[in-house]
Amino acid sequence: MVLALLAAVLHALFGALQKGRYDPWISRMAMDASYGLIALPFALFVVPRPEPHMWPIFGGVFVIHLTYKLAQGATYTKGAFTVVYPVVRGTGPLFAVIGASIVFGEVFTPVQWMGVAVLLTGIFGLAVYNFVFLDVQRDSLPQALALAVLTGLLVAVYTTFDAYGIRATADPFTFLAWFFMIDGLTFSPLVAIFHRRAVARIVDWPGLVRRGMLGGVVAIGSFGSIMLATRLDKVGEAAVLRETSTVFAAAIGYLLLGEKVGPRRLALMSLIALGAVIVEFSG
Repeated sequence: MVLALLAAVLHALFGALQKGRYDPWISRMAMDASYGLIALPFALFVVPRPEPHMWPIFGGVFVIHLTYKLAQGATYTKGAFTVVYPVVRGTGPLFAVIGASIVFGEVFTPVQWMGVAVLLTGIFGLAVYNFVFLDVQRDSLPQALALAVLTGLLVAVYTTFDAYGIRATADPFTFLAWFFMIDGLTFSPLVAIFHRRAVARIVDWPGLVRRGMLGGVVAIGSFGSIMLATRLDKVGEAAVLRETSTVFAAAIGYLLLGEKVGPRRLALMSLIALGAVIVEFSG
């Protein structure tokens, strides 16, 4: 539970770091390169070598996470962030719970399903609330929402597959080190190639490097925590708890970015937190 909640806090911070003065693709490039370089010496010189059966799993990890990142980028390009982000985060745990029941044989109690419903009501309620006050990108919203559901499905796929991978090796830190090295050092060069014009326009390289280093550390803490949580306990419960990141993201926006929350959004975020509590303590 602690690991899943830590992942939620750090995931919200990671999302906040992607916003700001840099193009989101460029920020992601810097962060991925950072955590890839951090993981490199640990993968090569610290943790035990992966077992032979792990290499196809790492291949699947690369393909799934690459597809997810491309879908996520397309979603945020087509639709307003405040509308599509809750849809992504809402469909993710729902599909993850279903996937965990199929792959790992996990069973949710009726009360836990009620908690999932309460959490999803809060998350999708935020999407509807933000949609009501949306005044940009309405023309491309149907495409954006379809992409958001696809991205949520891919969140569930990588959550389930990563849980399978980290359980398949004797040492979980072997999986984590090699995952971050492979994921970080393959995706960032692709961004640099396909977004080379944006890269060429970068002026503040020191600032980008600092953001990348901070984001890399946060990413390792966030994704590492949720993977360890899925090794120790139920994948579905961990996935649901992680979606409290929506609440933490709003808190970060209010405390650090000066964004308004308001009573309606506060009530919806309270539903998200309540749903997570019901799921966790009704198992």
